[in-house]
Amino acid sequence: MSTPQPPMPQTAAPNWQAAAPGSSYPTYTSPIPVVRTHLGHALASEWTKIRSVRSTIWTLGVFVLLVVGIGLAAAALVAANSSDGSLSGDSPLAFGFFGLLLGSMCIITLGVLTTASEYGTGMIRTTMTACPTRGRVLLAKAIVFFVVAFVVTLGSAVLVALADVAMLDAREPSTQEWLKGTVGISLYIALLGLLSLLVGSIIRHSAGAITIMIGVVLAPLVMALFMFSESLQDLQQALFEYSIPNQLSVFYAQSLTDSGPSGWEPLWIMLGVTAAAFAAAYALLEKRDV
Repeated sequence: MSTPQPPMPQTAAPNWQAAAPGSSYPTYTSPIPVVRTHLGHALASEWTKIRSVRSTIWTLGVFVLLVVGIGLAAAALVAANSSDGSLSGDSPLAFGFFGLLLGSMCIITLGVLTTASEYGTGMIRTTMTACPTRGRVLLAKAIVFFVVAFVVTLGSAVLVALADVAMLDAREPSTQEWLKGTVGISLYIALLGLLSLLVGSIIRHSAGAITIMIGVVLAPLVMALFMFSESLQDLQQALFEYSIPNQLSVFYAQSLTDSGPSGWEPLWIMLGVTAAAFAAAYALLEKRDV
């Protein structure tokens, strides 16, 4: 004969097994509080993305290397081959232009990858599921990228400017020249990168968007160099004046032409173009499927 087993003590059912009053089915009470999402959550998500992927470290690392390396190398070369007083009328900040022009390609690449890479991997579906408000996602990406690009560019430009002033026997830049050669050009390059981000959102293809942006930066100047016909002189002049390399040089008072944008005008032009691209990217994002 088997020994009778003592009855097992009854325990209270956990919350997820407890049936609701009047219902025979178990319910579940989440321990995670439900809160209304806002832009801050989207910003935190995009910041986590941009700082955790390798492409950010590599592109920004190459950017700093190009800006600082070429800027210091150009200043050192000029200092070694210039005579006393030959640079007395020049601003030493202008030698940072070459590194920033090449480094802008890195900012363009990172801007495109910030949006287009998610379409390539399919991660955009997860992003839009977590945040169904698509405009908020685009705005968060734009804000995070712009701040990162501006801070990195400003730090590199200031470092090169201080080193060039110390290395070269040139005149002391004015306050306006310091502001344009550091803050102004950093805002311009950050906007250029933001424009690339928006083009990446519109095109949804990394290679295609990068190719388009490189063409936007270099094609007008290259085309203008080979326009020898008299009938094309007006077009050639316009291409010279509004090409991005020339607009970058305006911040150092080294414009390729005597006419065209001057002062802070290149910054307002880029701001207008970027605003139009943002409107187009937002409209397409709301209209198309992911």
